[in-house]
Amino acid sequence: MTDRLLRLPAVKELLERAGTAPRRSLGQNFVIDPNTVRRIARLAGIGPGDRVVEIGAGLGSLTVALAATGAEVVAVETDGHLVPLLHEVVGSITADGESGGAAAGPVQVVHADARRMDWEALLPGTGWHLVANLPYNIATSVVLTVLDEVPAVTRLFVMCQREAAERLAAAPGSGAYGAVSVRVAVHADAELAGAVPATVFYPRPEVESALVRIVRRVPSMQPDLRAEVNRLVTAAFAHRRQMLRRTLRSAFDDADRALVAAGVNPTDRPERLGLAEWVRLAEASLATAAES
Repeated sequence: MTDRLLRLPAVKELLERAGTAPRRSLGQNFVIDPNTVRRIARLAGIGPGDRVVEIGAGLGSLTVALAATGAEVVAVETDGHLVPLLHEVVGSITADGESGGAAAGPVQVVHADARRMDWEALLPGTGWHLVANLPYNIATSVVLTVLDEVPAVTRLFVMCQREAAERLAAAPGSGAYGAVSVRVAVHADAELAGAVPATVFYPRPEVESALVRIVRRVPSMQPDLRAEVNRLVTAAFAHRRQMLRRTLRSAFDDADRALVAAGVNPTDRPERLGLAEWVRLAEASLATAAES
């Protein structure tokens, strides 16, 4: 079989043969539309020679579309019931398949949980792309972990629940803007890259999906400053409707003075502050700690 971009009949046949079914606990919704996975590979800018890690590879439809570009793919899947099926699907890629006559890139299947695996050992060197249809229940945590702890990944292109996607890419002042938005902005520039209808999934989810493009900035923020920004935004957005002078009292002996020194209005709410303001507040907090 040369076309391994899976459609609904093939997905059902594979699952039935393995005696398994989509698992809600793992957030499994398989893409059954070849045009969608081709679109993801194209919008992610993947091509020959690129190195890609895919989280939640499932049955391998996106995996095959990525490999068809000529990229090297590391496909990570946590469900042991699916790993043999994934091996079967990606093992059938041929040089004259979906790559339009060009040889497909190599695929390494890894049975692992992305929340606990050794990223450094899995992804040697630098310049990796993360491209994935992320399970809804781990999408935000995976993105933040990669940005915080996996500098080898310099570009991310992920599909996730629309609300989560909007939070990842939100700008100050928008309803979706929160601690997650700031934590992403500490490392990278993020933007929404398109909507994905529920009809392209099996089983069909009750929520809409969206694509997010995240590009890491270099050089990165120093770890101590980054950690302090994360601490402050987590505290502030825990009570996002309160003024900063109240939400940050635990961070500063004199919150009003620290806010004014950082050029921030103490009566503002956290969603009004952009990354520059959070960085100034974090610097003030670190300076206060060093003086005490």
